Amino acid sequence: MRKLFLGLVFVVALLITGSAFAQDFPTIPEGETVTIRFYSYNLGNATFGPGTEQLIAEFMELNPNVIVEGVAVPAGEMTARVQADIAAGTPPDVAQLIFDATDFIVNNFAAVPLESIVPAEELAAHFEGFSPNGLRLGQLNDQTYGLAFTFSTPVLFYNADVLRAAGLDPENPPTTWEEVKEASLTITETTDFEGVHIAGLGGFDWLTQSLINSNGGSVMNDDRTEIAFGSEEAIGAISMWQDLVLSGAHTRLTDGEAVETMFTGQLGFYLQTSALHFGMSNAAEGAGWELRAAPMPQFGDLPTVPVNSGSALFILSDDPARQRASWEFLKFVTSERGYTIITSQMGYLTLRPSIVEEPEYLQAWAEENPYIFVNLEQLTRLEPWASYPGPNWRQIETILLEAVQTAVTSEGDVATIMTDAATRAQALMP
Repeated sequence: MRKLFLGLVFVVALLITGSAFAQDFPTIPEGETVTIRFYSYNLGNATFGPGTEQLIAEFMELNPNVIVEGVAVPAGEMTARVQADIAAGTPPDVAQLIFDATDFIVNNFAAVPLESIVPAEELAAHFEGFSPNGLRLGQLNDQTYGLAFTFSTPVLFYNADVLRAAGLDPENPPTTWEEVKEASLTITETTDFEGVHIAGLGGFDWLTQSLINSNGGSVMNDDRTEIAFGSEEAIGAISMWQDLVLSGAHTRLTDGEAVETMFTGQLGFYLQTSALHFGMSNAAEGAGWELRAAPMPQFGDLPTVPVNSGSALFILSDDPARQRASWEFLKFVTSERGYTIITSQMGYLTLRPSIVEEPEYLQAWAEENPYIFVNLEQLTRLEPWASYPGPNWRQIETILLEAVQTAVTSEGDVATIMTDAATRAQALMP
């Protein structure tokens, strides 16, 4: 009897243990139609909106049991809008959110890690062929909260006609910042064109992070407890930028003014997100000048360390059926077909690199748009857009941006400006 009792206890223990480790993943009940709301800052945008609408339309054609209601929300208002809707009890099911807010999203928006709603083998199958560096952009604490969606790296666009007018060789664009300075001064001294503009003076700090990282620095330490943009390396990167301006090589335009100057063919070099290629190539064709692109310039012999701009898709729904429908949507828009639309219709970089060699996807398009290979090469050295921890993340980013703007638009001491900014930012860290 004792042996029988112990045997029963063992069997019950196995059943309890098995049930504890079993996981029921969300599904869409058979025969039901599920509606999900998708907040996107690409919707409503003249350049990116049509491609986003095409993604939604093709997905719904393939998945007639899922209706996607797209809601256009401006990028600068997205985080606040989502936060307000969560507080009101009406969060979107899927939101397109920018990478710099990842820490805040995970800790305040109840973002759903994909590992908790998708079987491991299904997740692994979808991640196959996805850029590892791209995939980790939306990960925190070894969980995938955001799936990288629209994405780009900093590219040095240049006007080949401006270079020719200054006696420079457009087949050999500058590869270092010292060479950029020299070429830009040649342009400003021998032509009526502007030299170079680095588009990092407002909005977001991803491009500033790219410069600091590429000079061997960072904006935070590895364990994300200390601000590091007062370091010698960060000061050196911003000092280079200030020197470009003071020497006359760099414009004294705002970022908004610089876009217009580049589009009208009056600017030699323009460091900006590669996502602008789509609109810029149309502008170049319309205005009759030749657009080209080169990798982000280096600091001496140091390899560049690009930081991405762009967004990830986060699932915020707590309803199992809508969670599954949301995952199906994420799967499609980040599939080979999804990235074919995103890259060819919207201008963002594909995070499935192999499809540029596949005829059914992007091979023909890539042959006509070779700038994408500059992007893909930089993807191999990519570091994620650092997301500052705690509720003051946006204030910290603003402090950095304002310090950089002060430094590069004045003759102020860069070391003093940057170390003071770092001290103020550190006081806002959790």
